[in-house]
Amino acid sequence: MRARSGTGGPPAVFLAGGGMFGLYYWTVHNLVAEFTTSVLYDRLGTGWSDLVDLPRSGTQVTDDLRGLLRRAGVPGPYVLVGHSLGGLYARLYAKRFPSEVAGLVLLDPTHEDIAGYLPEEKARLLRNSSTDDLFSPEQLDAMRNAYRATFGRALAGRPAEIREPLLDQGFGRERYRQSLREPMNLPRLFGEVRDAGPDPYVPLIFVSAMGVDRFAEELVPPEARASPAESTQAKHRLYTDLAAALPRAEVRRLDDAGHAGLAWLRPDAVVQAVRDVSSR
Repeated sequence: MRARSGTGGPPAVFLAGGGMFGLYYWTVHNLVAEFTTSVLYDRLGTGWSDLVDLPRSGTQVTDDLRGLLRRAGVPGPYVLVGHSLGGLYARLYAKRFPSEVAGLVLLDPTHEDIAGYLPEEKARLLRNSSTDDLFSPEQLDAMRNAYRATFGRALAGRPAEIREPLLDQGFGRERYRQSLREPMNLPRLFGEVRDAGPDPYVPLIFVSAMGVDRFAEELVPPEARASPAESTQAKHRLYTDLAAALPRAEVRRLDDAGHAGLAWLRPDAVVQAVRDVSSR
């Protein structure tokens, strides 16, 4: 566990996006800890956790989290705050252990039905996830260095004792390769989530990031981008349809933040969503 702060409940547990880990959410963690217990952790194989073979099944990931919270003496039920891939794991946890979940805050979450809403080119990529062996060592180093520079600029305002460990740990050769492996079993994960049954009857807020993603803008050349505006609108339609079908769900749209930097650019929106779900 990377950090546990605050007191009271229900505890908020942050599930990082793919390729990210607990310290990326340091600002919102500290703000949430002002009114309840807040927990940051790194999934096995990511961040400062032990190295394991990736990708792992959703069952393994959610079992690991459950065991970690029990060993750490963090009592449920929890408000699970899942970003991107972490949102998929949060929902799987809630489906498998519904009595242990008080609510969900899903930050631009990955969803098993997203392919049906995306442009065909992007949908095809999701259906055909593969491994990072497609990249040569030279390509991986070039990607790693580009991402490190971009994230370094995005984190420029963070204290050095937070920023430098994030960059050093996240973009070392082996950890970066691991971050590429983690989401490479999405079709299987989607099947696990579908097979786990319906979403539980708990308060749920989708935070939908509709702004330009500065990381995609900087890292992906214009000719390689697959209709970003169309994909963003498709994602928002999915969240809206899902919320309409769930009696205690709502969508909150953010037009001034993109997918990757949502928690950095709009920590106020994330914290308010956690506060609102916690009080329902």
